[in-house]
Amino acid sequence: MNHALIRFSLCFTFSLSLLLPAKVWAQQNGNKTRILFLLDASGSMLAQMDKGKDRMDVAKRLLSSALDSLAQYNNVEVALRVYGHQSPIVDQNCKDTKLEVGFKANNHGDIKKKLQTISPKGTTLIAYSLTQAANDFPDKNARNIIILITDGLEECKGDPCAVSEALQRNGVALRPFIIGVGAMTDDFRKAFECVGRFYDASTEATFANALNVVVSQALNTTTAQVNLLDIYSKPSETNVNMSFYDSHTGLLLYNYLHVINDRGYPDTITLDPTVKYTVVVHTTPQVIKEGVELVPGKHNIIGIDAPQGYLKLSCEGITNYPRLECIIRKGGEIQTMYVQEFNSTHKMLVGKYELEILTLPRMKLSQITINQSTTTNISVPQPGKLNILSGTEIWGAVYQMVNNKLELVCEIDLVNKTQTITMQPGIYKIVYRPKNMSRSYYTFEREFKITSAYATTLNL
Repeated sequence: MNHALIRFSLCFTFSLSLLLPAKVWAQQNGNKTRILFLLDASGSMLAQMDKGKDRMDVAKRLLSSALDSLAQYNNVEVALRVYGHQSPIVDQNCKDTKLEVGFKANNHGDIKKKLQTISPKGTTLIAYSLTQAANDFPDKNARNIIILITDGLEECKGDPCAVSEALQRNGVALRPFIIGVGAMTDDFRKAFECVGRFYDASTEATFANALNVVVSQALNTTTAQVNLLDIYSKPSETNVNMSFYDSHTGLLLYNYLHVINDRGYPDTITLDPTVKYTVVVHTTPQVIKEGVELVPGKHNIIGIDAPQGYLKLSCEGITNYPRLECIIRKGGEIQTMYVQEFNSTHKMLVGKYELEILTLPRMKLSQITINQSTTTNISVPQPGKLNILSGTEIWGAVYQMVNNKLELVCEIDLVNKTQTITMQPGIYKIVYRPKNMSRSYYTFEREFKITSAYATTLNL
């Protein structure tokens, strides 16, 4: 090795160590991080990169330096899979892939020795190699990461995008990293956007930098803060749970209860920068932000609109309701969004809502507006009571006249010849028939009034 190359390797190793602090992700969380290097050894890797060096020689040298740096981490395991290195290109062998060194502790020297024996020969089979890579990881409980180093597109009619999606969806591995070696075109980059996070390595220097950044991301968390914005775009909202899901797999990765720190700013959280997130803020209703990606090595600010006010429900006087509740829906929707008890206050997103209060009769209110940082008060009158007494069992129901039409309030069934009903003030009608009378002729009806805080007794 010449002196310039020694200086370059030492510089790369030193810069890598600067980006890999003592507290890496695996050590922080107690879980293993497993990194599978998937190396392209197709014939095109013999092409010149720069300064008269072919792509494979550069890849071997930089991978070896990265392995030296990774050897210091006890909770990180590495492995090497290669494709295109066993059969000549004329054979077009689309199954030419092999796990050359599997995952185990302290195998960095084994991988470096194996790298020296590999010579580019065959075709590019990315999809099949990724499929086989699923079996390389001992289990799904670690952070399983694939770093693909390639200079070409799929040549075996496979679909790398579909395979990568399946690996992530099934929890086998996180979103892969792709280091594109050599002169990259826009079509090349676009072809890998759906596979994973792409890095251009058109020169030896950019290759070293890309590998440096990728390994750093694989090991480290990144800081972020979530700004829950009010209607004035200020990060004033807080005290709500935030769930972070993997956008590809749908798996829940983190829960953080939002807090504003003692300096008046949203608190800093740590996240895995290799993942694309769906963030769910558990306001009422929920706020969902899709496709959140982090910039590794920087403090990320995630802004989410979540302006909120308050809904206060109360009942006048002394209520006889054992537990009065209100169904809350978004304006114009039929799906129940939330059920709130009376004599309570609940925080909600700014907007218009429909309320269905479960009194007798039910009360429906539309276009109820929640405004920023203010309280909307909804109060219902104190109920009265209806006592129904009868010397015989009866069938019947209580109705209310609405727009000259009877609307059902509740049914009655005097099996025990007595019934007490808590009702809102108003004019009602009871229609009934004794059970022992088998003719419709014996249908009776009576009008009565319910007054707040008073009991009305009907002898039937």
